[in-house]
Amino acid sequence: MNAALAAWNQADAQDALETMLACCGAQQWAEAMVARRPMRDVVELSTEADSAWAAMEEADWMEAFACHPRIGERKAAHASAQSVAWSRQEQAGAAGAAALVLEELAEGNVEYEEKFGFTYIVCATGKSAEEMLAMLKNRLGRTRVMELREAAEQQRQIMQIRLGKWLSQ
Repeated sequence: MNAALAAWNQADAQDALETMLACCGAQQWAEAMVARRPMRDVVELSTEADSAWAAMEEADWMEAFACHPRIGERKAAHASAQSVAWSRQEQAGAAGAAALVLEELAEGNVEYEEKFGFTYIVCATGKSAEEMLAMLKNRLGRTRVMELREAAEQQRQIMQIRLGKWLSQ
C-alpha cells in the first residue's frame, strides 16, 4: 500500500480532513472522503474521490472554486498553504507568458466572473498561458449551466492530480 495513503487511513479525523481539503476545498467532499476510510489502495481512493465529487452540488463546487487563484495570480482567498503551493506549480505555464497574454488573462478573468459568478477554473497542469487564454475565450461563449458543469469537471481533474501529488510526497 502507498505509505501516504496508509498514514492517512490511520490519521485522526481532523488531520485527514485537512489533507483532503488541500486536494479539493469543498468541505462536504473532504468530509465524505474521511468518512469512507480506510481505502485499500490508490485506485479505490481515486474512484471514491470521483464518486464523492459526483454527489456534490453547486454550493460545494463554489466552495472548491473559491480555493483557486485566478489564472496568472498567486493566491486565493480561501486556500491552505499546500493548495497555494500546488496552484503555483499547476499555473507554471502562465509564469513566463508575455505581458499582453497576462493582461488578456486578467481581463478575461474579470469578464468570466462577471458573467458566471465564479472564478475561471481550468486544469492548468501542462498548459501554456496562451492555451488557457484560448480556453477562457471559448468558454465565455457558453451558458452559465454549461460552464458550471465544465468548471466542476475541471475541478475534478485538478482534485485527481492533487491526490496524486499528495500520494507521491
